[in-house]
Amino acid sequence: MTTTLFTHSDCLNHVTPPGHPEQAARMRSVEAALAHFDGLDRRDAPLGRDEDILRCHPRKYLDRIAAHGPGPLDADTHMSEGSMQAARRGVGGAVAAVDAVLSGEAKNAFVGTRPPGHHAETARPMGFCLFGNVSIAAKHALDFHDLARVAVVDFDVHHGNGTQDLLWDEPRALLATSQQMPLWPGTGDPSETGAHDNVLNVPLAPGSDGAVMRAEYEEKVFPRLDAFRPELILISAGFDAHADDPLANLNWVEEDFVWLTEKLCAMADLHCGGRVVSVLEGGYDLDALGRSVAAHVQALSVA
Repeated sequence: MTTTLFTHSDCLNHVTPPGHPEQAARMRSVEAALAHFDGLDRRDAPLGRDEDILRCHPRKYLDRIAAHGPGPLDADTHMSEGSMQAARRGVGGAVAAVDAVLSGEAKNAFVGTRPPGHHAETARPMGFCLFGNVSIAAKHALDFHDLARVAVVDFDVHHGNGTQDLLWDEPRALLATSQQMPLWPGTGDPSETGAHDNVLNVPLAPGSDGAVMRAEYEEKVFPRLDAFRPELILISAGFDAHADDPLANLNWVEEDFVWLTEKLCAMADLHCGGRVVSVLEGGYDLDALGRSVAAHVQALSVA
């Protein structure tokens, strides 16, 4: 059984200002990296429905984003004519990927969409993000598919403050997130543990490399996942911990993303029949992003 890829050309129509790091060229880099990839089950990401978004965000917030015309939501987060459609593809792709994996159509899936989602809080867009794609997917798995335990692992270099906010009071979800610290958005201290001890934050020092990451995951993240026994693993796959990324200061390389992907797939094999859904988050050096996505998807495809 092969990896299923969910993506859509609408994600190119989310246009940000010139020079903005979260740009349509990111999508083109991902597409080019996977264009000649053998064995992918390629599917269009459907549009996310209101009911999907409302699993995590209030109606008032959804209506505000839907009604916002082109222009800034804050200093970093922008909308264009195509942004709402692109954001709905991200939500719909994540939900459809969960459906495909939990139905047995796919062993695992990668959702290659933009804008990213892990900084979107309950009623606040920020950090290039409009909706919490991974949190929505987790709630869909729990509520619609009646799972008892879903784990989210976020290895983006920036802390997934939005995912933490959306899942803070969800005892059925375990969020494990590593991030450079100090770094924007300034959250992600180990003392932030969730309302039900369901959040694990693993700060990584600026300048640290993949060896440091591997030791931290072996010591802290994998034992928590093993004890939690997830029925599905969701990955917030940000590739901005790469040494070439311009927005942060970690020194991972493609082999580190491969190692981490393989370890997470092995954990999924142990506890949940290999069921993994990975969703694209950050990554802002275009060449490094393409290489890292290709390495990540290759590791998923052979898991």
